[in-house]
Amino acid sequence: MSLIVGKDTRPELAVRSLLHKMGFRFRLHLKGLPGRADIVLPKYKTAIFVNGCFWHRHSACKDGRIPKSRVQFWERKLAANVRRDCETLKQLERLGLRALTLWECEIEKNLPAVRRKLHKQLRVTRPQKASEKIRDNTYTQV
Repeated sequence: MSLIVGKDTRPELAVRSLLHKMGFRFRLHLKGLPGRADIVLPKYKTAIFVNGCFWHRHSACKDGRIPKSRVQFWERKLAANVRRDCETLKQLERLGLRALTLWECEIEKNLPAVRRKLHKQLRVTRPQKASEKIRDNTYTQV
């Protein structure tokens, strides 16, 4: 598992490129926020997670299934990932940030739909007030 890449994956790069083309500016992998979101748009108070279907058990995808070998190991490991994801989303919500999860399969199969999803999410999220900032890798209310 040491060969598993956690940053700069092909789906993540596709989303970053798409956001940039749409005119959005963002930060990557902020350490001060819960869960280390792949992409953070501080102005829109939004964190974007680009999840792999296997590692985060995407229920709508065939890749979200448990392998047939070492079933108990994989069930525990992947269930822990899903629990951690849920807790991270709750923590971000408590901080007043919106979280958007994009799945690897939807990015690879239908990028125009991902573009619409991003546009819809970020259009309804108003830019933040000057009194609320994400600065120096931490979220603070001034």
